[in-house]
Amino acid sequence: MEKRVTVVSIIVKESTAVEEVNKLLHLYRDYVVGRQGIPYKERGVSIISVVLDAPGDVTSALSGKLGMINGVAAKTLTAN
Repeated sequence: MEKRVTVVSIIVKESTAVEEVNKLLHLYRDYVVGRQGIPYKERGVSIISVVLDAPGDVTSALSGKLGMINGVAAKTLTAN
């Protein structure tokens, strides 16, 4: 299957969800090109950008699992 470069933007609104997000990203570590996390203390959220080089089904699975975590929002942007 063809791999594509994708950015997954994650906003963690509940601090209790951070561990679950990190565990999930660890499971997909073979596809991760880079990751940047920004704690935005004034708003009480954490913002994470993850760059993947992965097949579409892998990216969709990760995004879907992230979206199922309570207190987490995730969106993807894929390069053409």
